[in-house]
Amino acid sequence: MSDDSLGKVKELRDRTGAGIQDCKIALSENGYDIEKSIEYLRKKGISKAAKKNSRDAAEGLICISDNDKLACIIEINSETDFVAKNDKFLEFCNETLKVALKKVFTLNELLNEKNSNILIKDQLIELISQIGENIKIRRIEYLNKVNFLVEKYIHNPVSSNLGKIGVLVSSNSKKKDTKAFDFTKKIGMHIAAMAPLALSELDLDKEFLIKEKEILTEELKNEGKEVNMINKIMIGKLKKVVDDNTLLGQKWIYDNQKSVLQALKEYEKETGDNFSLQSFLRFKVGEGVDLKKKTFDEEVKSLLGTD
Repeated sequence: MSDDSLGKVKELRDRTGAGIQDCKIALSENGYDIEKSIEYLRKKGISKAAKKNSRDAAEGLICISDNDKLACIIEINSETDFVAKNDKFLEFCNETLKVALKKVFTLNELLNEKNSNILIKDQLIELISQIGENIKIRRIEYLNKVNFLVEKYIHNPVSSNLGKIGVLVSSNSKKKDTKAFDFTKKIGMHIAAMAPLALSELDLDKEFLIKEKEILTEELKNEGKEVNMINKIMIGKLKKVVDDNTLLGQKWIYDNQKSVLQALKEYEKETGDNFSLQSFLRFKVGEGVDLKKKTFDEEVKSLLGTD
């Protein structure tokens, strides 16, 4: 093989991350044209990635970033935690974040947006082909920063923008000073730890409350409680359910003698800041993913890369 051919193999390998043999074949099949060879490898990658697309991906990272107008949170999944630490995976996460902050995208719009003249969904296919695992952008959401104070918090970070749990918190603080940011970050840490379902009772899913009431009613009936007693006991039990699952009702992690709402009121009194929480977003890697159980034979095939 000539020096020129070897140089093209190296260039193609550097640009695609494909193996040396794959690069040799691609160049040979495409008259040693680099751009055609890249397209060839991408098409090959599509067929490889399709086999992996049905495999579970519940590891990965939560990605958070912001600019003057928007704060964005994305979950990008991989099959293993090992791949979530891979440099190519980390680069893809950061590059996707940059694109996501151009405007408010739906997940499908983001996948069909270009980064460096390549659609993100095509970059994803290339990454799957290079790394050998299923990788998915699972979800994306935003908070508006215009006229609001928005603080971000990353738990178990691998960098300032990437980690295993990510939280965005929005408030209408009038001061927007260091104390306001510090207090908001504390709230973000509380949300990461306590996983509230909603800001307040008004924001709780009504179906959730109906289901909880049904469960509590059955429990009290099984304890032999009379109907009139059940109705009285239910008031207190439902209040506890609401408090346990709403941010403002939960016990403050920094002082469990008070609620988050009480801590907020104390902060307002101390600082004179007319501070109220607007909304929050909390993503945890893999949360809610329905993992498909594999047979022993399927596990072996997966490990050998033959599935």
